[in-house]
Amino acid sequence: MSALRYLAGFGNEFESEALPGALPQGQFSPQRQPLGLYAEKFSYTAFTAPRGENRRTWLYRIRPSVLRGRAVPMAQGEVRTAPAPEAPVTPDPLRWDPLPIPDRPHDFVDGLVTIATNGDCAAQTGLAVHLFTANTGMGRRFLQVNDGELLFVPQSGAFRLATECGVLEVAPGEIAYVPRGMKFQLEPLDGAVRGYLAENYGAPLRLPERGPVGSDGYANNRDFLAPVAAFVDDDLPAELVWKFAGRLYSVPLAHHPLDVVAWVGNAVPWKYSLARFNAMNTVTFDHPDPSIFTVLTSPSATPGVANLDFVIFPPRWSVAEHSFRPPWFHRNTMSELMGLVQGQYDARKAGFEPGGVSLHNAFVPHGPEASVFEAASNAELKPVKHRDTLAFMFESRYLYQPTAWALASPTLQADYIDCWRGLARRFDGG
Repeated sequence: MSALRYLAGFGNEFESEALPGALPQGQFSPQRQPLGLYAEKFSYTAFTAPRGENRRTWLYRIRPSVLRGRAVPMAQGEVRTAPAPEAPVTPDPLRWDPLPIPDRPHDFVDGLVTIATNGDCAAQTGLAVHLFTANTGMGRRFLQVNDGELLFVPQSGAFRLATECGVLEVAPGEIAYVPRGMKFQLEPLDGAVRGYLAENYGAPLRLPERGPVGSDGYANNRDFLAPVAAFVDDDLPAELVWKFAGRLYSVPLAHHPLDVVAWVGNAVPWKYSLARFNAMNTVTFDHPDPSIFTVLTSPSATPGVANLDFVIFPPRWSVAEHSFRPPWFHRNTMSELMGLVQGQYDARKAGFEPGGVSLHNAFVPHGPEASVFEAASNAELKPVKHRDTLAFMFESRYLYQPTAWALASPTLQADYIDCWRGLARRFDGG
């Protein structure tokens, strides 16, 4: 599968056409479009946003999106949207086992559950964190989410994202992005899939500033892949599942909605391999703040304080001298919702499994479990490579509200807080 290489949606504008001559030349909307297509502008930011932040894509399609039936409310399942105060927010740290993949046939929409939300969708602040499983394709079913842009973090199994701009194939170790308001399908490629999904209500995700790191650290523009234009032309019935203002609606269609023959712009889907992230680290002493592992950020109105930071802990070297190597005990102003794609996280030796979730809200104390603390306190301090590991955080300035489903789930670990009980008194000062 070919793909364009560029930093999608960060000022760079690109074009793609599935048929020669489908893109108009010299202007975006001539009186008559080439090949009898309809021009449809997908405006992702306000018209007057600064040039460097302005995002939009012109879609040249067989039928315009206005050609649809009336929206009918449908069952919500376990999908929730902020604000969703279904239960009190506990000050305890929380952790969940991996979400089992049901045996019954189910597609991506049916397998979507919300574990926590924060902020306010209508005010465009905060986010929702969902878990997903699927063991069948969506067939003639499509999804459009107006409430937030979607960041996919697959944990098990590869899938195909068919979008209005083209197709992306995504596997564990990669992430994928679909702009809010864009139609798509998710199709498992080889058996069941499972993963994490952030629905960002806030400012569009972008690369963080590098500061003193310089010009080449962290994620680099050249490694983001956007799809090439691809389209389906048929007049068979289809269903659009539309998430709008926190509710799910079923919208009948009389044609295939992924019928964009060409596009030009910078508000498009993309994927990125986390193996290409150039991690920075200490080469002197002390464990560094996780901000140096930020792949993407959604800024808030307060400079330097994120609506959402997507942070990863990839394979890397630890070389700090005279230092406690794992994360120290800490209480943060930011709330941390963490997932594990593969391997083992260095502050947890048991109980945090690939596909699992942990949640430490603002100023909730956490850190290495007792056995990890003991081992790290006595380890020989030589260079160590963290090899089989890939963990991540959805870090936010807003307090995460677990859903009623999450708090009642049998995957919630009732004894998580006990992992610190073995921390003995060590004070020897009298």
